[in-house]
Amino acid sequence: MATNGLTDLLARTAALVDVASPSRAEGPLVDQLETELRAHAHLEVTRIGDNLVARTSLGRLHRVVLAGHTDTVPAAENATARIENGRLFGVGSADMKGGLAVMLELAATLTEPVVDLTYVFYAREEIASAESGLGELFESRPDLLVGDIAILGEPTDARIEAGCQGTLRMRVQLQGVRAHTARPWMGRNAVHRLSGILAVLDSYEARSPILDGCQFREALQAVAVDGGVSGNVVPDSASVTVNFRFAPDRSAFDAETHVRELFAPFLEEGDLVDVLDVANAAAPGLNHPLLASLVERSGTQVMAKLGWTDVARFAAHGVPAVNFGPGDSTVAHTAGEYLDRAPLERVYAVLLGLLTEA
Repeated sequence: MATNGLTDLLARTAALVDVASPSRAEGPLVDQLETELRAHAHLEVTRIGDNLVARTSLGRLHRVVLAGHTDTVPAAENATARIENGRLFGVGSADMKGGLAVMLELAATLTEPVVDLTYVFYAREEIASAESGLGELFESRPDLLVGDIAILGEPTDARIEAGCQGTLRMRVQLQGVRAHTARPWMGRNAVHRLSGILAVLDSYEARSPILDGCQFREALQAVAVDGGVSGNVVPDSASVTVNFRFAPDRSAFDAETHVRELFAPFLEEGDLVDVLDVANAAAPGLNHPLLASLVERSGTQVMAKLGWTDVARFAAHGVPAVNFGPGDSTVAHTAGEYLDRAPLERVYAVLLGLLTEA
């Protein structure tokens, strides 16, 4: 089935949605992708675990990496694809099987691109960063991921989202002294001690720096509070977990130092501050000619990526990267997740132009 003279990318996406691939169970989908990619003589295909890399070796001056994750969040009564009036419903339709469909179509049809191409299909993006299939590839076969630029097919509604903010998750545990609630003066309430830190969080004035024309917006939030022993006991321990989304002009070290300084006035001997998870930010990196060409071809205003994505992994290895894919990120992971035909075909057309005319 075709539309506008092209393969029906929405139908191709629907076929991918119908192959369940929740995190850690991507195998069946990867098996299908491997079979399809190995059928093309112009591609060199390597499989490592549940990660696939397909590459051209045409001796071109530049190499472009197109990357996307194969996993989805668990289905919410939306495991089966459904198309209605040019809109595809189903788990992973927006995040990011539409992006995978574009990559597969380009991999199948571009036998003579003007740049060499690397297609990366990686597992376990939707869970803890330590389990990332892309991280696994960078550790075991970084040679497969070398490129001049990388384009990730994360849902951006066919707009370019450059760079990404870093993320820091930290737990602050404050100590108290246990006592009976009938005699609280004999103890010290650790939960009450959290009030100072919570007040700092509530009044925090976040920065909105502009980098390479992209406005980032930092955010510092409490995401969990824990404390209490029993209904008649003054708690002797309480904790708050915070998440700091920081702009690319801060390093992970800078971000941690900043948060520790905010909390320092409320900490005493015996209190604990633990970093639970941290991932560096990535600068927009739009000065590369290929990315500049992509921006021009997209015809849209470049936005800053406020969340964290795997562009940061590529940037850490010296490969400037952007997010550019079909789908609306605001409906990703919801029971009503959907993908519209127009942005899907728009992303394909822009990438096709870049890879055949750049």
